[in-house]
Amino acid sequence: MNNNDILRRIRYTFEFNDSKMIEIFGLADYQVTRAQISDWLKKDDDTAYQELIDNELSIFLNGLIIDKRGKKEGEQPIPEKRLNNNIIFRKLKIALNLKDEDILEILTLVEMRISKHELSAFFRNPNQNQYRPCEDQILRNFLQGMQIKYHGKLN
Repeated sequence: MNNNDILRRIRYTFEFNDSKMIEIFGLADYQVTRAQISDWLKKDDDTAYQELIDNELSIFLNGLIIDKRGKKEGEQPIPEKRLNNNIIFRKLKIALNLKDEDILEILTLVEMRISKHELSAFFRNPNQNQYRPCEDQILRNFLQGMQIKYHGKLN
């Protein structure tokens, strides 16, 4: 999955307008313009399309965590320069305050079934033997399930 697609799906799921998107980036101390938001949300074949880099999506997800859960005490998380599906999945889990059972329920909304053990492998330290990379299909299904749960329908 590409970062722009993830941003589009989150925006649609929670019905964020441009001002809310700018606010979420601002919560993570990153200033963006309405034009940047617009260019990131364009279709890939549009001439004004701009690729959302990993660091910018990480900043947005950190802002989403702050928006949904409040700002934590002390030093704020440093946005990752490189993202993978596991990190994106973990940040969404944190932002939405989801337990493993909640995630499994969201996945069943799109008729995807995985075990609790498979799920926990995505959130482990990459150096552990039980760690498992989160494939695009899992993240895509989770985002679709989120859309059903929080927005009420698939587009």
